[in-house]
Order: sequence, then C-alpha cells, then structure tokens
Amino acid sequence: MTKPPLTLYLAAPRGFCAGVDRAIKIVEMALGKWGAPVYVRHEIVHNKFVVDDLRAKGAVFVEELDECPDDRPVIFSAHGVPKAVPAEAARREMVFVDATCPLVSKVHIEAERHHANGLQMVMIGHEGHPETVGTMGQLPPGEVILVETVADVAEITPRDPEKLAFITQTTLSVDDTAEVVAALQGRFPAIIGPHKEDICYATTNRQEAVKAMAPRADAMLVVGAPNSSNSKRLVEVGARAGCDYAQLVQRATDIDWRALDGITSIGITAGASAPELLVNEVIDAFRARYDVSVEQVETAVENVEFKVPRVLREPA
Repeated sequence: MTKPPLTLYLAAPRGFCAGVDRAIKIVEMALGKWGAPVYVRHEIVHNKFVVDDLRAKGAVFVEELDECPDDRPVIFSAHGVPKAVPAEAARREMVFVDATCPLVSKVHIEAERHHANGLQMVMIGHEGHPETVGTMGQLPPGEVILVETVADVAEITPRDPEKLAFITQTTLSVDDTAEVVAALQGRFPAIIGPHKEDICYATTNRQEAVKAMAPRADAMLVVGAPNSSNSKRLVEVGARAGCDYAQLVQRATDIDWRALDGITSIGITAGASAPELLVNEVIDAFRARYDVSVEQVETAVENVEFKVPRVLREPA
C-alpha cells in the first residue's frame, strides 16, 4: 500500500538552548568530578527524558535543600533559586554549583539594581513557576509584585507609582508580554523597563520560527514537557499564527493520529529543554505512516554558548 504524501515543516531554531545545554553539562561534569550521587534541587530543566537520563547516571532530584546530605554536591536548576537557598547551602558548608541560566541571572541582577535604587519591582511571570519563585526570591518579601495578565495590572497597588520598574520571566509569549508591558506603561508612565528585553533570545527565536511555519501547516506538534513554560507558549503561538491544530507531545507515543487524519502538511518544533533525539523520534513516526518530504523553516541561526562554572573546569 502506498503511503500518503506529507510535507513536514521543521522549525529552526528548535530544541535545546545554550542555558539548557550548559545546565545538563553541569550535572554530567559534576558526576564526572565527584562521582554519584550528585543532588539536584528541582528538575535541572523541564524535560522528563533528560531528567530520567541524568537520574540513570547518578543524579538525585529533590525538591528542597533539606532533602540533601551535607557531604554531597548539590546543583541548583537552570531556572534559578531564591537567595535563601545558596545562603543555606553555604551555612551547611555544602559544595554547591549554580546552573542558573546566565540570562535568568541577568534578570536577577537587574532586579537587585532597581531595588538598590529604591524602586519596587513588577514581575511579569507565571505564579509558582520555579523561575518566577527564584527571581522574586532575590529581593525581600513585598518588593516584587507579580502580574500575569493585562487584567492583573489594573488590580495592583504599588507603594509609590512613581518608583517602579518591571522585569519578566525569560520564557513568556513575546506578544502577550508586549500587551502586559503596554498596560503597565499606560497605568504607570514612570515605570522603568529593562535595557534589553528579558525574554531570552531562544524563546523569541523559537516563537518567530513557529509564526513563520504555522500558517503553512495543517497541524503543528511541539515536542516538550507539560511543565515547560516555553514549550506551552509555542503551542499558543502556533494556534494564534493560524494553525488550526497545535498540540504539545512529550514523545512520538503521545501523537494523536486520529486527530491528524487527512492532513497533507505538519509543522514540528521543540521547546528549549527538549532534546533533538525526541524530535527525530517524532519524524520517524511520521515516516512510518507517510511518504514524508522535509522542509526546514529557518528564521535565525544561533551560536550562543555559555561557559560552565569554574569549579567544574578545575581538577577534583
């Protein structure tokens, strides 16, 4: 039986960003330097496949520092941690390595600088997300007001409307965030924004690639985890950019083939914490059912690389 033809649009860039790459490398290098077990506070990145792979190599994932013994190294996830966490690790004289993405650290530094200048912060982010918790935890309680939507902006009561600055989570929808920023600037004309956008290059690039790809595809799949903010945003961006069916899948086994019945084109991308191996798995699943021709939709070329902390580059 001949397979039906299918055009597969592959978004570029997709998948791992420099911060995720660095965080995974940090865990692997820590295991190489100190041996197993190495403890990791929270999922190092939001991807089950990556976490399971590192667990098999000897990483132990915990939610809080009090689950870690004093005599084994601990790594803080790429999403960043509140200030109290490294302070407690230092108090316990633990060996710790901070795998916070440098672009998240940039937001932390920004928040501290504004705070030192007497400004109260407004953070645009998702409540409870580890990155939001970590960023808000850089400053004393009450110094960061969290907003998620335009509606939230109307509800907040800052200490002094003339002394405000805003920061954002790095993995938000570029378009949604622009609306919230406009609402903040409309209500608080004196509010100070970041010198350079807080939403990271990788989030922006992946969303732009989806915007270019989505109108051409009958359906779109985003390879990523359900707790991955940037992956979920890609699904929303795809739907908004004109793709009638946009879904998040963790692996090829999650594909709903009945929903894809009758399609002649599919767009595929991956969130910043999803390995290329899982993208290839999805492509292979389509090749098994269709006569696939692949077209790459490239909107940017990434060559960003972040160094791992010095402690891992020195011999044990």
